[in-house]
Amino acid sequence: MQFLSDNAAPVHPAVWEAMRRADATDAPYDGDALSRSLDRAFSDLFGMDCAVVWTSTGTAANCLALATLVPPYGGIVCHDDAHIEQDEAGAPEFYTHGAKLMLAHGPHAKLTPESIAAVIDPIRDDVHRVQPHAVAITQATEQGCVYAPGELAVLADYVRGKGLAFHMDGARFANAVAHLGCTPAEAGPAHDIDTLSFGMIKNGGMGAEALVFFDPARAAEAKRRHKRAGQLQSKGRYLAAQLLAMIEGDVWLANARHANAAAATIAEGAGARLLYPCQANEVFVRLSPAEREALREQGFGFYDWGADAARFVTAWNADAGHAARLAAAIAAL
Repeated sequence: MQFLSDNAAPVHPAVWEAMRRADATDAPYDGDALSRSLDRAFSDLFGMDCAVVWTSTGTAANCLALATLVPPYGGIVCHDDAHIEQDEAGAPEFYTHGAKLMLAHGPHAKLTPESIAAVIDPIRDDVHRVQPHAVAITQATEQGCVYAPGELAVLADYVRGKGLAFHMDGARFANAVAHLGCTPAEAGPAHDIDTLSFGMIKNGGMGAEALVFFDPARAAEAKRRHKRAGQLQSKGRYLAAQLLAMIEGDVWLANARHANAAAATIAEGAGARLLYPCQANEVFVRLSPAEREALREQGFGFYDWGADAARFVTAWNADAGHAARLAAAIAAL
């Protein structure tokens, strides 16, 4: 009964089938019919013009986006718990050739105008200090919480007022949309987002993520960086096929709803032990080392989260019975 990570989940059957259908001769790189159809497919999904570049990892999607938005001498404001700070091994600095991550704080791994101001307002506007050029947020956050449309609107007004670019890490964007029950645009792009890494791998994909530009003109530079970063695969139709299979028929959203429902079951069992509100597919629970061991002895797999907590992640194929058993086991501790 594994709740280690949604990265460990299998590939959705629709993705395998789409890749099988793509297994025919076509133009190489991103010149195939499937890759050429991505811009229109995602524009229809979001209800606005956009350009899409496929990548093989979420790290590449995030960092190519930031490299397009930020010069080597610039700064990127993010939460100190953000994936680009905690889990990408300096890749943002590598892809941008030196841009600095400027760390902000705040509950539930969210940024607010106040937390961003605390970072950038003390910075003198002179050549001796790195100047901020972009803000990067995560939807859903690294603590499993979701920005509501109203929060995004306030944040976007502030970011634009400061003349900064705006990137959204959407590794679990589907789970955020499923929680909010809003349109995909309202969960991010409608709020003046420049770039979105639209996560697919955690949600049933195999090895493809969508880097979405809401100013299509920016995609031309990104494609040059994409090639230079070793991301331009010669048989790109297989990556495009995965992305299209996920958004056609709203497979991506159905998968996220299923994962969220399993997480909600676990959160209900955790009760007062919850560290953060459970709004997506991650559940963070206060557990002593002895309690964690007791759960593992019952067959549950999960990651420790510091000295006295654990993280449980549900996936698109989560077994509802396993989730209920885990909830009961936590409640019984």
